[in-house]
Amino acid sequence: MTDIIDDLSWRGLIAVHTDMEDLRKALDTGIVTFYCGFDPTAAGLHIGNLVQLLTMRRLQLAGHRPIAIVGGATGLIGDPSGKSVERVLNEREVVVGWVERIRAEVGRFLDFTPGPTAALVVSNLDWTGQLTAIDLLRDIGKHFPVNQMLSREVVRTRMEAGGISYTEFSYQVLQANDFLELHNRHGVTLQTGGSDQWGNLVAGVDLIRRATGDVVHALATPLITKADGTKYGKTEGGAIWLSPELMSPYAFYQFWLNRADDEMPNLLRVFTFRSREEIEDLERQTVERPAARAAQRTLAEDVTILVHGEQEHARVVAASQALFGQGDLGALDENTLTAALAEVPSVTLSAAEVAAGLPPVADLMDAAGIVPSKSAARRAITEGGAYLNNEKVTAPDAVPSAADLLHGRFLVLRRGKRTVGGVEVTPG
Repeated sequence: MTDIIDDLSWRGLIAVHTDMEDLRKALDTGIVTFYCGFDPTAAGLHIGNLVQLLTMRRLQLAGHRPIAIVGGATGLIGDPSGKSVERVLNEREVVVGWVERIRAEVGRFLDFTPGPTAALVVSNLDWTGQLTAIDLLRDIGKHFPVNQMLSREVVRTRMEAGGISYTEFSYQVLQANDFLELHNRHGVTLQTGGSDQWGNLVAGVDLIRRATGDVVHALATPLITKADGTKYGKTEGGAIWLSPELMSPYAFYQFWLNRADDEMPNLLRVFTFRSREEIEDLERQTVERPAARAAQRTLAEDVTILVHGEQEHARVVAASQALFGQGDLGALDENTLTAALAEVPSVTLSAAEVAAGLPPVADLMDAAGIVPSKSAARRAITEGGAYLNNEKVTAPDAVPSAADLLHGRFLVLRRGKRTVGGVEVTPG
């Protein structure tokens, strides 16, 4: 069996760590109980969080015990890491709701089967909520040298940019205390997280050393970035959410399917459980037969099944194929078709407009933006390259009927093999 440190290293999942020799020895000689935290600063988790969840799963498969913290307490404060300005604090009721949503999302990726490596999900509000200000200052605060806190990069950066509130300045104390609490309660000796959390991770390591004399570890993964260097996260725009309520499974699948060839080696290593041999074979296929997009299809399939399940994956593949003329559009359920058409150029018509008669197909193609003009649409029809609901349109002045509306509200337009557009009829 592959050594877990070697596997994480090969997958590019180790950015920085405490003493690697001691950490490797601990992981090789027994069950290590470790934890990772997820703050409820939004209504759901995104693929930046997925990196941590899958890293936890890899460690659990290697025989170690994961504990996930949903930050019911720290989510009320706000982590300054990666922020150039003060966070807006969310209302308590909102955070409580997000805690429960995120608790459920985290639980989908870990194994809770009873046994020595059974996963556990907790909220840090369970212990932080009981702390008085005096207890925090006397029992925890005394272990934090202010000069050391000020030297942390995120604090130093914010100080140079105009300052940081005592609230956010204290975040590292609360997160470090989480590590200490879990160490005392559950024997946790390793914390994992993203490299942007490194200051918070080592604050916990240092607190445990000062408070108990014990040696514990921290391991941070690199931030996964797009081609332009920005994060695949929720705060930099273009969020890729794990919740189907925040992002449809179809859009999620398409995101992975549309990744560039040069992104494949990194994304396959980080987001799939494929073996080294399988991934290297997919990399070879990308070089030798890039048009087949075998790596992208494998990546999209694996991650969509991981996040949304096999049944939802089957639905989105069927929708993707049907949209481009390789399946039965009429067999798609309404939600899946709605999600699919949300990803292509489209035009909206009111029910009142439709009652007066649908426009010609050529007009709809132009209005949806899949041709540059009505004359170009008529030319595409004449040349045999225009389709309505995957049926070839042969007459330049063809007009769809109400019977053509899928689920009573959609038309699917296509020019050639790859250019798809939609029409949606809305009430009114």
